[in-house]
Amino acid sequence: MFGNRLTKVFRRLGKQAKRLGISCYRVYDHDLPEFPFCIEFYDDKLYMAEYKRRHGMTEEEHDDWIIQSLKVITEVLGVSKDDIFLKLRQRKPGRLGQYQKFDRVQHELIVHEKELKFIVNLSDYLDTGLFLDHRITRQLVREQSGNKKVLNLFCYTASFSVYAAAGGAAEVVSVDLSNTYLNWARRNMELNGFTGNANYKYVQADVREYLKTIPSDHFDIVVIDPPTFSNSKRMEGFLDIQRDHAELINDCLKGMKEGGVIYFSTNYSKFVLEKEKINTSSIKDITKATAAFDFEGKLSRFCFKISL
Repeated sequence: MFGNRLTKVFRRLGKQAKRLGISCYRVYDHDLPEFPFCIEFYDDKLYMAEYKRRHGMTEEEHDDWIIQSLKVITEVLGVSKDDIFLKLRQRKPGRLGQYQKFDRVQHELIVHEKELKFIVNLSDYLDTGLFLDHRITRQLVREQSGNKKVLNLFCYTASFSVYAAAGGAAEVVSVDLSNTYLNWARRNMELNGFTGNANYKYVQADVREYLKTIPSDHFDIVVIDPPTFSNSKRMEGFLDIQRDHAELINDCLKGMKEGGVIYFSTNYSKFVLEKEKINTSSIKDITKATAAFDFEGKLSRFCFKISL
């Protein structure tokens, strides 16, 4: 059953990816409830994560099930088992052996999107370093960044910053609370040749506090892709995106030029945009418009274009 489904979706999505020249894409996402996997191609490597669930299997039965599932995946997708990076929610000793080692051994590789390059890590973090669902949104930012000042908040590994710089942005400011991700962001920028420019800036800060300090009438484009919830020891209080999104957006609007654009996105499944609290009437839901071919009908995020 799993093999038939995987064959069907891979035949369709693989053709589309090849036609579009895309080598990093999601090929399977919990299509069958009995096989709750997320499977993504990163060039010639495969990232596979099992969604946490109550499966009712013993540890040995679960290991057998994983091994059989991996056998199907290697056969259908034509990927060697050595090129599959399996992310398990819990580390378990025992028979998985060669697959489990990916939870312990750091493995970075450079992948391509358009002609741009990005460092991904398929083993050491919950996320890989490149959110594939924002492929179209990144391109929108690139197309609009020429000679513009771009602010990338909660920048993570700065894929939006790379796209903005590639689009000829006059200034790119990347802000994140994590120094680990800011270093990753800087490496991504440098990998694409965006170095030695004082207008490429990296700011380690609590975004909410940082926004209180930005000058007025400065930025043309702002990207906000925040976590749903955050309570880091390095920030005052905690971030709840449903509670705090209007304040975040309004603080951005204060620092933007007339005609500026905010791209706001969230993965919170119950999110409701409180338009009446936002200090502009120009708000457009672009969730469907930014849904890439490999996420159609399965997109678990919202995306809005908010203009000043």
